[in-house]
Amino acid sequence: MKRPHILLITSDMQRSDCFGAFAGRGVRAPHVEALARRGTRFDACITPNIVCQPSRASILTGMLPLTHGVYDNGVDLAPELAKDGFAAALGRAGYQTAFVGKAHFATFETFSPTGTPECRYSSTRFGADWSGPYMGFDYVNLCVMGHLHRKRPPERPPAGRHYERWFYSRGDGEEALRLHTTALPPDTGAANTWNSALPEAWHTSTWVADRAIEVLRTRDADRPLCMWVSFPDPHHPYAPPEPWSRMYPHETVTLPEHRALDLDRRPWWHRAALEGEPKIDDPRLREHRKSVSRVLAQTDAQLAHMTANYFGMISLIDHNVGRIMNSVRDLGLEDDTLVVYTTDHGEFLGDHGLFLKGPMAYEGVLRIGMVISGPGVSGGKVVDDPVSTLDLAATFCDYAGAGLPPEAQSRTLRPLMAGSNAGRDAAYSEWKLLPLRCGVALDLRTVRTRTHKLTIEMSSGEGELYDLRNDPYEMRNLWKDPGHAAERRRLEDLIKARPGKVREQFTEPVGIY
Repeated sequence: MKRPHILLITSDMQRSDCFGAFAGRGVRAPHVEALARRGTRFDACITPNIVCQPSRASILTGMLPLTHGVYDNGVDLAPELAKDGFAAALGRAGYQTAFVGKAHFATFETFSPTGTPECRYSSTRFGADWSGPYMGFDYVNLCVMGHLHRKRPPERPPAGRHYERWFYSRGDGEEALRLHTTALPPDTGAANTWNSALPEAWHTSTWVADRAIEVLRTRDADRPLCMWVSFPDPHHPYAPPEPWSRMYPHETVTLPEHRALDLDRRPWWHRAALEGEPKIDDPRLREHRKSVSRVLAQTDAQLAHMTANYFGMISLIDHNVGRIMNSVRDLGLEDDTLVVYTTDHGEFLGDHGLFLKGPMAYEGVLRIGMVISGPGVSGGKVVDDPVSTLDLAATFCDYAGAGLPPEAQSRTLRPLMAGSNAGRDAAYSEWKLLPLRCGVALDLRTVRTRTHKLTIEMSSGEGELYDLRNDPYEMRNLWKDPGHAAERRRLEDLIKARPGKVREQFTEPVGIY
């Protein structure tokens, strides 16, 4: 079989139960659903880390966070590791490589200039005609910020990158910014939530699809293409344009059954992370960290508005996935293209009274959807083996005839998609937090099997264990339950047997986001 084109499409912060009709929350995503019918769906895929930078670095390198060293947001991926990631490996194997959208391999909100095109202080060093190479990709077209906050506008030219410069060129003056920050009714007061007046044509999801289609149309026809298309949504703020903000009436969305804080039954770090103060010298950055890492309690009406807009953002992404797939078909590439749709991590969205993401490895943030279709992929198949998005690097290299360095923990998914019975026992996630995030240092290691999940805070030795089959909402922590002592020991042994080396030294963070 000739080497296929590879198209990796990712969203940002999309829950596994919000991937379409098969996922259960009522989100309409017909184009991702079509990919699932034609291909294989991974029902127990987890993220290597439950925030952006570490998880994206793991997808690129095929390594767990404590191996590649990006242990939290604010820590940049070392360029020398990116040179051994899947993009560089495929480039050396003859592929044309491209990245479109939100990369977040390096920090945006830095303490001082870092020299990367994603740094808010350094982006001015890269001219308007700069398009790579970057982190192993020959060509890039980037959103630096991607998430259009009302109180934090995108960087103005000459700062920012491709989308930000394009955004400020829309309309007269700063019309795009004015429209985006204009809230259309209703206004429920929900956190980070409003119905944006920004035209759909100026939204990041539309822009990312437009740029991806342009790459498809202008690709080198003599070489296979590997392109990562990265949508910045449905990450907060929850501000989709019309008509997507009105696609899901608030009264029709399903709210979590368990949506009240229950910290008394949880390990100590749950409360500490919510109540601690970020230890950052700069007051402005400290307040920014608080604003992007926690949301106070919401009424049911506010949570319904937040959820409806979150769903609308996903459906807008799906609409643009359809546009990209139409281009793939129109160009005659459908039978020769491996297509992956997944995300970097999930979102609490009210589970246990929590919002956004944080150091609580509940299924809403840890478990993510992943759908793969293309040559040699079984149609309509559902895999319940515990896998990880870090396995994508080895999968792409397998199809391309390329290789990863021996320290990579990525394992190809190709046998599972071809119908092999070679199963997986467990998948891993890990996160090392410094006090600048929430005022407390944490070293969290998580292992997930088909039926159970264990998280240990390594510094204190405390943990939590959940029986996912009998307690899918994770209401009962079995860590100290004598009846589950054997299962706890088994999962603790899996964490001790974590594949690959943990770094002895880690670099200091260069920023907070």
